[in-house]
Amino acid sequence: MASPTLRRRRLSRLLYEQRERCGMTAKAVAAEAKQRSGKARGWSESKINRMETGEWKRLAVDDVLLLLDIYQVTDPAARAAYVALVREASQKGWWATYGDVLGNGQLIGLEAEATSIRSYQSMTVPGLLQTEEYARAMAVASSMGEPSDIDRRVEARMLRKNVFNRSDPPAFWAVIDEAALLHIPPSLKGQLEYLVEVSHRPTIGIQVLPVSGGLHAAMTGHFVLLEFPDADPPVVYLEAVSEEIYLESPEQVRRYTRVFDFVQASALSVEESRELIRNRLSSL
Repeated sequence: MASPTLRRRRLSRLLYEQRERCGMTAKAVAAEAKQRSGKARGWSESKINRMETGEWKRLAVDDVLLLLDIYQVTDPAARAAYVALVREASQKGWWATYGDVLGNGQLIGLEAEATSIRSYQSMTVPGLLQTEEYARAMAVASSMGEPSDIDRRVEARMLRKNVFNRSDPPAFWAVIDEAALLHIPPSLKGQLEYLVEVSHRPTIGIQVLPVSGGLHAAMTGHFVLLEFPDADPPVVYLEAVSEEIYLESPEQVRRYTRVFDFVQASALSVEESRELIRNRLSSL
């Protein structure tokens, strides 16, 4: 199934671009929509803004078609493509059933159709490379002793890894700080064994950034760079304790791409990283 998350972002971006092409303000579009629809209520500047930022809950096909009328998009094929986007964006991915532990699941929705995922992690193993045992230990630690839906969190984390079972899996490249490996106790050595195993897959690359290397370009924290097909713009994902941040401006993406390039250049090669992980294993 096509990712509803990516379709939502694409649809919102295209509606924004159409309005900009026409040189109209959101307020002017709302006023025109009111006049054409004959409805005094239902259209507002804030509604246009929500439609263009992906913050809508349900989007009616008729509303999008009305906007296309205003923007003078008359080509039947183009209009049909918009209708298809509305319907695909309105579907629910598997992650929607885990809303109690995942929130809106936006990152998972983006991973579902990404062509390339680049990740830098400073203190933990990337989620897509975690074993069930490690993910459970992380969930227990992050709950800080409070009751939580740990089983569901772990189940959702394991389901995320199905992205590698796609017929066209993303190219996944991870740079992991050695500190993350040093935090893995003997009871979780299976996580290290798993990293060695998956590092041999043709679509997965793992590099370790050694502690001995000192300061580096990503000292401020971890991040994920995602790229997509069909000219959808790339996204930078940042995670804080209680929120997720998505950066999309070309300048922001370029900055984080440059940071990743610097970190990757400072890391050990794939072969050297594999050997370091094996050495860490033998020391446990």
